[in-house]
Amino acid sequence: MINFNEPTLVGKELDYIKDAVTVEHRLCGDGKYSHKCAKWMEEATGVSKAMLTTSCTHALEIAAMLCDIKEGDEVIMSSYTFCSTADAFVLRGAKIVFVDIRPDTMNIDEKLIENAITEKTKVIVPVHYAGVGCEMDTIMDIAKRNNLKVVEDAAQGVCASYKGKALGSIGDYGCFSFHETKNYCMGEGGAILLRDPDEIEQAEIIREKGTNRSKFFRGQVDKYTWVDKGSSYLPSELNAAYLWAQLEAADKILNDRMEKWKLYYELLSSSDVLKDRIKLPFIPDGCTHNAHMFYIKTKDLDERTRLISYLRSKEVNPVFHYVPLHSAEAGLKYGRFSGEDRYTTIESERLLRMPLHYNLNLNEIEYICNLIESFYQEN
Repeated sequence: MINFNEPTLVGKELDYIKDAVTVEHRLCGDGKYSHKCAKWMEEATGVSKAMLTTSCTHALEIAAMLCDIKEGDEVIMSSYTFCSTADAFVLRGAKIVFVDIRPDTMNIDEKLIENAITEKTKVIVPVHYAGVGCEMDTIMDIAKRNNLKVVEDAAQGVCASYKGKALGSIGDYGCFSFHETKNYCMGEGGAILLRDPDEIEQAEIIREKGTNRSKFFRGQVDKYTWVDKGSSYLPSELNAAYLWAQLEAADKILNDRMEKWKLYYELLSSSDVLKDRIKLPFIPDGCTHNAHMFYIKTKDLDERTRLISYLRSKEVNPVFHYVPLHSAEAGLKYGRFSGEDRYTTIESERLLRMPLHYNLNLNEIEYICNLIESFYQEN
């Protein structure tokens, strides 16, 4: 079976984990490898501070607390995202206001955001789907004119950019994922990026269970105490050691994924059989993606279901993606849809993700593309 995903392993991960255990004698968070990863992200994105977290979900939770979300506040986002994007704000008592997506990128339709704003709106959350940037100039302008915060869900956006700016570095806060399905992984993990240096101390307190422990380790206080609300958001140093091996090889991993993404695109776009039968990913001008995923769009849900069955019968495992949040039980309870669901549901039912990972070889991609072509020839 050609797996949809396999966690990346470039070679030094186990060496660094062993070093953390036997040399550094450090298993808990914020050791040598955590600091190396944070510094790498700061240099790669230009933000004031990056901090590893136990997940992108928890990075979003920290961002929600920094935004001071309270009961009854409203947060705008697309419905085509993972539940964590909404959960982080729902936990603080917010109402989620869903906005339709653009069918070309699957990102939030920036032209519809302003109509969704009310006197209760506090935050806009653009989700950079497949590592392709949302229209951030427009979103940041809307936020500025309406005194709103912007939290970038850049879970899929590490090493991608919008008009030369790293995804996750444009809004007030950026949130990365290093889950095993992402380009760079640590099993479970994430990071929060802070643009404003004045918010670093508060973010550290939230991340360290509401204590000033970070200041204690820097020698700024002689003991640490509970000073505010927070939780335990530090990942193990073992996870950070695994991640550091991948960030050291970030360009190698990115180039490998781009080669495979481009081969998918070249083979499928050049097929006469597939012309006008499937849609391929669209990358807007000004966006540099990171080959996080390669997807196609079929005619409709029925065709997608049949294609999945066909490919799996040939030992290939493609997968569909999100069921729109506004149609989920919790989405109905904690959110509402602003305007018309013109594209979110119908486009989500067409989208099918192909295998794309570090261990996938080019011959396997050719095999997959030939199978897709054969399916449409037979149908």
